Amino acid sequence: MSKRMLPSDNPVAEQVLEWTIKRNSKDIAQLMKWMGDATSRKDRRTFINRTLDLMEELQHAQNLLDEMR
Repeated sequence: MSKRMLPSDNPVAEQVLEWTIKRNSKDIAQLMKWMGDATSRKDRRTFINRTLDLMEELQHAQNLLDEMR
């Protein structure tokens, strides 16, 4: 990622959104690991649903970042 020439209008919100993206990415990776080890359909469904929720939040954060930049 390249450095920007001008500062953001809302640097705190931008940092929070960047943190959210990084954190959700790590959480999604962990959920996928657990899903690979899961033996019950119920557990796998739970991991899939949580992953989808995090991905939706990730997409929303990225959209907000795009609007800020």
